[in-house]
Amino acid sequence: MGDKTMENIHILGVDLAKRTFAICGADKKSYVVFRQKLTRPQFQKTLSNLPPCIIAMEACGSAHHWARVAQAAGHEVRLIPAQYVKAFVKRHKNDAIDAEAIVEAASRPSMQTVAVKDENQQAQGMIFRTREMFVKQRTQLINAVRAHLTEYGIVLPQQRRNGRLFAKRCRSEFDSAPEIVTSLIEIYLKQIEAVDVEVAALDIKIKKGALKNAEARRLQTMPGVGPMSAMAIQAFCPLPRTFGGKDRLGRITKMGQRDVRKLLIIGAMSVISASERKGHCEDPWLERMLAKRPRMVVAVALANRMARRLWAMMTKERDYEIQVVA
Repeated sequence: MGDKTMENIHILGVDLAKRTFAICGADKKSYVVFRQKLTRPQFQKTLSNLPPCIIAMEACGSAHHWARVAQAAGHEVRLIPAQYVKAFVKRHKNDAIDAEAIVEAASRPSMQTVAVKDENQQAQGMIFRTREMFVKQRTQLINAVRAHLTEYGIVLPQQRRNGRLFAKRCRSEFDSAPEIVTSLIEIYLKQIEAVDVEVAALDIKIKKGALKNAEARRLQTMPGVGPMSAMAIQAFCPLPRTFGGKDRLGRITKMGQRDVRKLLIIGAMSVISASERKGHCEDPWLERMLAKRPRMVVAVALANRMARRLWAMMTKERDYEIQVVA
């Protein structure tokens, strides 16, 4: 790549891969200047030598790492969701065409981008992803044990949140099963107990992180938001300062971050349950909604309301204020 060619680059589209990256450079008029394939070391060197420009990539695996590398080299980074790039892919899809599609998508003024995460934010997200994987494994193992024992007339109650209690109950029913079955089930139970210990350790790690994080402590001042929800927001939601201009808050949709969405709805259900146990509701809006809408519909509406207020708390750096009837 010549020096003059490098100076003309306005947007550099990068199709990320494990070993070889396809890059496509375009000038300010969105005309393609060059196409090239680079190895990982060559790509890193190119970012260092390239004059400041826009580096556009799909928001996929390793994108945040390379975005941080590009930002350190003085470039502006635009991470674009993969589903938005798909519309710009031409026929006979390959890496070079994908890189050109990324350039075209990044050149659109209205294109939505993903905020670049720092290493700490990604590490927090990894904790949640690891915990989620272990919980799924525990549920899978428990369901397998219940299914196997059902074949021998042993029907166990559903118990997915506490593997230790499930294992204890399971062992108490071993008398009515053949010895070879109990020996195999014991292998399952050991795995369930091991995963249960890891999940409990991750829960403690999340709670300790929530105690140390000032922003997480602020978010927990809202009813229905605990350490898990507060740290999930910190891990998966972009910081308010990464956005400029006028804020436009929409609904909680299934296209959003599913972990945060699920935790907010669970938190909303806990608020509703608490008000039902008390026999009265301190929030007049919630009281009116419960009087005329189904419980789950109210929970989703309350979760949406919580999301808006959490955003305001993060933006204004203020604790939650209970609004009562004047």
